Amino acid sequence: MGGETPLPFPQWEGPAIGLLDLDAFFASVEQLDHPEWRGKPVIVGGDEESRGVVSTASYEARVYGVHSAMPAGQARRLCPQAIWTHGHYRRYRELSDRVMALLGAETPRVEQVSIDEAFFDVTPGRWSRESPIAICRRVQREVAALGVTCSIGLGTNKTVAKIASERDKPRGLTVVLPGTERAFLAPLPVATMSGIGGSTQRRLETMGIRTLGELSRADVQDMRRSFGVMGPRMVERAAGLERSVVAPQAQEDDAKSVSNERTFADDLTTRDQVEAAIMHVAALTGRRLRKKGLKGSTVTLKVRLSDFSTHTAQCRLEEPSDDEQRFGRVALALLPELWKPGDAVRLVGVGLSGFHTEAGMQARLFSDDGQPTHSEGAGRPSVSIVTDELRQRFGDSAVSFGRDLRFDESKKRRD
Repeated sequence: MGGETPLPFPQWEGPAIGLLDLDAFFASVEQLDHPEWRGKPVIVGGDEESRGVVSTASYEARVYGVHSAMPAGQARRLCPQAIWTHGHYRRYRELSDRVMALLGAETPRVEQVSIDEAFFDVTPGRWSRESPIAICRRVQREVAALGVTCSIGLGTNKTVAKIASERDKPRGLTVVLPGTERAFLAPLPVATMSGIGGSTQRRLETMGIRTLGELSRADVQDMRRSFGVMGPRMVERAAGLERSVVAPQAQEDDAKSVSNERTFADDLTTRDQVEAAIMHVAALTGRRLRKKGLKGSTVTLKVRLSDFSTHTAQCRLEEPSDDEQRFGRVALALLPELWKPGDAVRLVGVGLSGFHTEAGMQARLFSDDGQPTHSEGAGRPSVSIVTDELRQRFGDSAVSFGRDLRFDESKKRRD
C-alpha cells in the first residue's frame, strides 16, 4: 500500500481500531536474550513430570505441531530437540511495558488485554491526521527495533481487528477497510470469532449456521431465544457492525466505573468454580453500586490466568442496572470469550460503567422508622436490595450465599 506519506493509502472514514499481537512473545524474548537460540525450536512451559503445559512455542517449534496449552509430554515427543525454559515473567513484563509505551506515544486510547496483546484507537482526526495504516507500519518497525515482532489487525471495530491480527502471522499487517467488514468476515468459520467455543459452535451448526456470513443473517429473535443476550450480539459482530470503545482501565475515582476483583488463594480450573467466582464478585460490585446510587449500562468481565495474562470483555445491557442477578448473568455469558475449561484462573473482576444516577430513588427494604417499604412503587424489593438492608442492619454475616461461603473459606485458608 505504499510509502510513508498518507497519499498512497486509501482514505479512511470512521473508526480505526488496531489489535497488536506480539508474535510468539515469550519464546521470542528468550531468543532475544539468548542469541544462540535464534532459529532453533524454543518452548516456554512447565515440566512433563509435573503435568506442565506449553505456554509459548517459537515458530521453529510450531513446525513440528507444538502449540500453546499442549501437555509438555506431548510437545517433547513431537519436538525432542527443542530448548525448554520455565520462563522469566519479569523480563516479559518489562518488554511488554516498552511495547505499550510505543502505542501510547501514538494515541492515548490503548487498551491492554494481556501481556502480549492490546487494542489501540488511531481514528483519523481524533489525535492525528495521519493514515491509520501508516501508523501501524511505524509501530511494527519500532517494535522490531526492540528485538521482537508483532502482527497487527486494523479495522473499524474490535472483532474485525482481532480476527485480522490472526490472518498473517508473524510480522503481518492485515487491513480491513471501512465498508468491507461483512465481505471479510462472511466466509470464515463461526469459531473464528472470539466467544464461540466448541459447544456454541455445535449449537449453531444444528441451526444450519457454519460461517460468519450465515450467522450475520440469522434471525435476531431466534438467536435471543437460543443464546440469551449474547445471541443478538453474535449476529451484530458477525455482520461487522459492532461499535467498539478502546479505553485504558477506568479509575473509579473518575466516577467512570465501579468494579470489584478478587484474587484467589487457589487457582480456579472448573467452570463451576469460575462461574461461582463471577457471581460472588458481581455481588460485591452490585452492593457498591447501590451504595453510590448508580446504575450502569456496560458490563466488563476481567479474568487473569495463572500466567498473569489478563483478558477482558464487555457487553451493553438492554437497560441500566445495579442488580447483580441481572448484570452477573451477562458477565457469565461473556466468560467463553476469555476462558476455556482447564485454564487456571487466579483473579476475577466484574465492573459496571456508563452510569445513570439514581440518587434519592434507590429502593429500600426498611424506611427510616424501621417500617417495611417496597421498591420502585408497588413492586417487590429485589433479592439484592433485601440482602443489602439485612447486612446493613445486622452485619455482613447476616446473609450469605453458598458461593460466598466457598470463597470466604478460601480467604481464611489464605490468611
